[in-house]
Amino acid sequence: MKKLLVITYYWPPSGGAGVQRWLKLVKYLAQMGWEVHVVTVDPKVATYPQRDPSLPEGVEGVTVHRTDTREPYRYYTFFSGGKVPSAGFANEGTGNNAGPLKRLARFVRGNVFIPDPRKGWNRFAERTALDLIDRHGITTVITTSPPHSSQLIGLKLKQQRDIRWLADMRDPWTGIYYAHELRQTAWAAKRNLDLEREVLTKADHIITVSQQLKRDFLKLHPHLSPEKLSVIPNGYDPDDFKSAVSVEQQFTIGYMGTITPQYDIRALLSVLSEMNDKLRLRFIGEVPGELQRALQSTGHACEFTGYLPHDEALRRAGGCALLLLVIPRVADNAGIVTGKVFEYLALQRPILGIGPVAGDAAGILQEAGAGRMFDYADAEGMRHFISAVQSGQVLTSENSMAYSRKMQAELLGRLLLD
Repeated sequence: MKKLLVITYYWPPSGGAGVQRWLKLVKYLAQMGWEVHVVTVDPKVATYPQRDPSLPEGVEGVTVHRTDTREPYRYYTFFSGGKVPSAGFANEGTGNNAGPLKRLARFVRGNVFIPDPRKGWNRFAERTALDLIDRHGITTVITTSPPHSSQLIGLKLKQQRDIRWLADMRDPWTGIYYAHELRQTAWAAKRNLDLEREVLTKADHIITVSQQLKRDFLKLHPHLSPEKLSVIPNGYDPDDFKSAVSVEQQFTIGYMGTITPQYDIRALLSVLSEMNDKLRLRFIGEVPGELQRALQSTGHACEFTGYLPHDEALRRAGGCALLLLVIPRVADNAGIVTGKVFEYLALQRPILGIGPVAGDAAGILQEAGAGRMFDYADAEGMRHFISAVQSGQVLTSENSMAYSRKMQAELLGRLLLD
């Protein structure tokens, strides 16, 4: 029996894109004959930015083990009105807009809790993982992050047991686009980089989600061999799209997921303000108040749903005639490929992308025949594309099977057996 232990902080009932990757991959690995154990945190004591009760907490053929944790986020939320910060701090403001108490809390978070406050989970997860390795004879372990403190669990297991350890890096670590919001001192930044280097050096193999992210890790850590890193992108589960959703009668541009001030849509706002044909803008997820007001000022009907369960979010996105994809305007963003890209592909709606036109996400849109990426300032290009979609001149292909979770699980299975 092929046996695998996956260690992930984010698991249902946690919501968000990070949950989908391993929830779906282990589903198909189990169908391929793997005995899969998952170590995760008990939701009663976890600190999730979002919860999604629509997701299954169990997967057939997969055994889930939940542990206790001790995290300092309850102190952080005292400063943030009870909210656990989301990626990019979309739910609490950025820069000086965050307020002095939140800025102080971030400084403590970035300089005391290295690499992140969820490292309080590690000792509980390590204890459970060691027990499972010994009782079940498991020799292959995957740790997935963020939170990047989870990678330190793999480091500890590697030191104590004869295992093959694969580190799955869904996001940059020290190079994440909102790192400056943590206000790290030189000492803290070096400590964080040292931990990243130790993990990437001592892991037997590293998995990333894009070619650019692989290049970024190799650039930051040139001692690594390129053969040590494999790319398994995010994707979509065909089972989530069995029920067809019709496009709504009113022309709707939809967006799903996180959006912060770094997601530059100023050119799009100017295009929308100049359009005579009234349409609807639908944002599924948390939208900062300032951006809500900017969207409303375009004169079009705006719908802000807030965070929705995954199945409902897909249904609402499926009713849109055009889907909006925005890559944050930050340094080294060519490798950013958000999870929503692949679910957009599965919905088979035209995609208007805003971001680096030579980046990985732009390449995926072109390869799949699903839409086009425009530079942040290319208002004219966006205007023509929206008009073409409205007139039915833009069609999408079905060239997206390479991004199905089932095919990715087959690729992962071969990697695990190498």
